[in-house]
Amino acid sequence: MRSYRPVSLNAIWFLIAVNVLIFVVTLVRPDAIYLLGLTPAFFPRQPWTIITNLFVHGSFTHIFCNMISLYFLGSFLIRLVGERKFLVIYFFGGIAGNILYIWLGSPFIPGIGASGAIFALGGTLAIMAPRLPVFVFPIPLPMPLWAAMTLFLIISFFLRGIAWQAHLGGFLLGLVAGRFFKKRSQTYYF
Repeated sequence: MRSYRPVSLNAIWFLIAVNVLIFVVTLVRPDAIYLLGLTPAFFPRQPWTIITNLFVHGSFTHIFCNMISLYFLGSFLIRLVGERKFLVIYFFGGIAGNILYIWLGSPFIPGIGASGAIFALGGTLAIMAPRLPVFVFPIPLPMPLWAAMTLFLIISFFLRGIAWQAHLGGFLLGLVAGRFFKKRSQTYYF
């Protein structure tokens, strides 16, 4: 049984627009990364960066992959939980990832990107719709969403320059959110 709420993707389009705008700003003013990115050693003097870093990306590939993931995971999750809960998961997931990055990341390397928030969306969906089939390039066959999210998380542990701490923190928050919302809503079968 599938249950969808009436959906508005305004929150997703707004997040994408802000991310693209900030990306353009950092292309023009690369030093903005140090003002908006989360550098653990400077966090006590720059507390706003626990949120602003979610809108900063370091390359076209970085923002492209994150915004595509945000659109597909987000548009599905909004249909299941609604816009308000989607935004709660997104921002709390990003903050959880950032807290883990502050604790375990490199103290003087800015953490940037929406990946922690996006992993929170994926973690929530991995609980609420675990068998949802997704395609992962270059694998030609669909795999269950839970397997795809776990694969992406594991891969992030081995790639240089990836803040795996943010991915893990967001994913863990997403799993908790998925359990919370699944218990309070109708069961979804995929």
